[in-house]
Amino acid sequence: MHDKATNDAAATDVRNETIQFEDKSVRYFMWASIIWGIVGMLAGVIAAFQMPFWEMNSLFLQKITSGLNALPGMGWVPVFDTTGIEYITFGRLRPLHTNAAIFAFVGNMVFAGVYYSTQRLCKQRTASSLLTWLHFWGWQTIIVLAALTIPAGFTRGKEYAELIWPINIMVAVVWVIFGWNFFWTLKRRNEPSLYVALWFYIATIVTVAMLYIVNHLSIPTSLTHSYPIFGGVQDALVQWWYGHNAVAFFLTTPVLGIMYYFMPKAAERPVYSYRLSIIHFWSLVFIYIWAGPHHLLNTGLPKWLQMIGMFFSLMLWAPSWGGMLNGLLTLRGAWDKLRTDPVIKFFVVGITFYGMSTFEGPLLSIRAVNALGHYTDWIVGHVHGGTLGWNGFMAAGMFYWLAPRLYGRALYSKAGANLHFWIGLVGILIYVGSMWAAGITQGLMLNGTKEGGTMLAQPDFVKTVGAIKGLYIARGVGGLLYLAGYFILVWNIFMTMKKGKTVEDVREYVVTRTENQDAMGFKVTFMNDPVVYFFVGLVFLLGMFFAPVGMNVACGLIFLVFVYFAVQKFKAAGLKWGEWYHRLLENYLPFTILTFIAVAIGGMVQIIPNVTINRAANIQDRLQVPYTPLELAGRDIYIAEGCYNCHSQQIRTMVPDVLRYGDHSRIGESIYDFPFQWGSKRTGPDLAREGGKRPNTWHYDHMLDPRDVVEDSIMPAYPWLFDQKTDYKALPKKVEVQQQLGVPMISDAIIDRARLQALEIAQDLQENGRNVDPDTKIIALIAYLQKLGAYEEVKAEEEERDLEQDLPDKTFFNTPDTTREDIKGYGL
Repeated sequence: MHDKATNDAAATDVRNETIQFEDKSVRYFMWASIIWGIVGMLAGVIAAFQMPFWEMNSLFLQKITSGLNALPGMGWVPVFDTTGIEYITFGRLRPLHTNAAIFAFVGNMVFAGVYYSTQRLCKQRTASSLLTWLHFWGWQTIIVLAALTIPAGFTRGKEYAELIWPINIMVAVVWVIFGWNFFWTLKRRNEPSLYVALWFYIATIVTVAMLYIVNHLSIPTSLTHSYPIFGGVQDALVQWWYGHNAVAFFLTTPVLGIMYYFMPKAAERPVYSYRLSIIHFWSLVFIYIWAGPHHLLNTGLPKWLQMIGMFFSLMLWAPSWGGMLNGLLTLRGAWDKLRTDPVIKFFVVGITFYGMSTFEGPLLSIRAVNALGHYTDWIVGHVHGGTLGWNGFMAAGMFYWLAPRLYGRALYSKAGANLHFWIGLVGILIYVGSMWAAGITQGLMLNGTKEGGTMLAQPDFVKTVGAIKGLYIARGVGGLLYLAGYFILVWNIFMTMKKGKTVEDVREYVVTRTENQDAMGFKVTFMNDPVVYFFVGLVFLLGMFFAPVGMNVACGLIFLVFVYFAVQKFKAAGLKWGEWYHRLLENYLPFTILTFIAVAIGGMVQIIPNVTINRAANIQDRLQVPYTPLELAGRDIYIAEGCYNCHSQQIRTMVPDVLRYGDHSRIGESIYDFPFQWGSKRTGPDLAREGGKRPNTWHYDHMLDPRDVVEDSIMPAYPWLFDQKTDYKALPKKVEVQQQLGVPMISDAIIDRARLQALEIAQDLQENGRNVDPDTKIIALIAYLQKLGAYEEVKAEEEERDLEQDLPDKTFFNTPDTTREDIKGYGL
């Protein structure tokens, strides 16, 4: 199948060209990353201390201002009151921290590295300065809007995907601008072959676009609110397909590209193995996309999806460590630099943390280990080992390498960089170590069983928090040390800038263009042994999961035999496969198409069957009772306050979970949840069956002051919910969109029904000594909490159900039998 004519790559255009690179944007992106990094880390430190010290959510600020006013001459300090304290609670600060760390800190760092290295690798100035600055200012605008909207409670309620729909459209537009500029530069390049760093940049751009668009598909109900088009198990799978691969293709692949460019530059050595880099790239981008379901092990997710997630997560270990070793072994013959050059120190530790995180990830993807670690702080430690250890140290190393070249003088203080290194390293080790210990402690306490029950009954969940409070404090201290290190970096690079001057990098190149460059057709691209063998092998691999019992075993055996013959074919082909690949690297568009196909396959295989099959009409056991309008409003309040950051709504298929919370959750029980609320962390107990367990007064008191109900609770108080009004006017549009999404909700007298249900709850509270306005948010939230876990049994023989005629919700507030006259009878 190999076309011999593709071997000829004679140079057709050789000339000298002087190129002035555009590095002003690199400087801007670098400083944006540094500044936003400080903001994101500061928010993280505050959120970390809010865990052991609940007072830091609000009361802490009151005490500070009161204390300052008590000092002589300090009476001018304004006294802090409860107005606006909702903006700094953990539930709102935590998503602000994660978005700032991912998109503001690492995002700007990636853009700085991509713009700097791409120009040098292509021997071409960035194609369009206009697009570059539209990208820069557009991205910073997005970050500012995120910083304003997330603390204000405007959120989609999905981790790493909280931004509201208008901002998401901006993200998509700015990302297209970035991609357009990048590929335009590739098109104009003066270097025929694509260097390995560019491969990872290409994978990042096309995959992030795919992930972001699919996961953020929503139907707006207002300028600041929307519902995702996926719900329940569908939404859970799509979210973690996105969430896991946002880590893969926003926090990993671009930083690997940066590693492949900046590490050899800093070490003054070539990459250890070009062949290993090929294996690393293609196996990583293909395997990574399948691993998302490992976030949903032991849940209601279909078993076949859980097994796929675990299988590919374990496979992911090999290519990840291949990349780590390729980076570290680039230092061969230059290990003395590790002692003297702080840039190398940061790179080596960053790459080591990459190796550690990519070992820990597959380990946590084993179902038995996941049963211990999931929903605990072990996962928090794992994530921060990657973000602060891998991304943070790589960013610092790149900044310290870039600053002298961008400002024309040596780094101001090498001693300062070394101090930053050691303070940051100690900080991240304390952070990760404390979270490992906290997570394992928490997992063991919650998974402990005894005859007839668990070691901890459900009300005793809070004891797990008390047991790890000291470790939470240690986590905060580690975060403070890491933040202190970055303040040193700010000072060091600022002084380097101040003492130096901006440099306009001008270089003269001998540029070459070959007849094969960007001239590869469909046949040469796809009808070649490497591509054909890959797709045939993939068919048998998927047969292991999807073929009927017996045939799947046969597919597995055929796959192994096929791999053997493919290897023999590769050996017999000699240099032909390598020649085809070299030709591919001279053609950026075919390379990009093959990369997109490699990453898209995994998502299609997982998502399409799940979305097609797991619908309300196909549920055979339990079907969720739809929310009434008031309960829907309460659910949106729950999401706005960020309660999903600490509570799950998914009882796992494990003995301790079932003993503590009741029968495990089924797919149908959350089929009408847009977005899903299965959760990924249990700082507090699971809420999947919370409805009806406690009286309305308990929820009222618990939200007003949690310690009145649970003495050792670390949950913030929510006093503003007792003053702020429920937005009843928004309900008709919300119900309309819910109906469009397939939820059987009644569209008649929506606001009146909501007010009637609110009045009944308020009357119940009043009878028990709690006077509250029926229109306040606390009433809607109580209505939602009392509905959690409501479902009806579905008989297996009922193959079809007319959900419009036979509504599962038989409550007074959501049935066609309720008339406006009935409602008026309640005084509304």
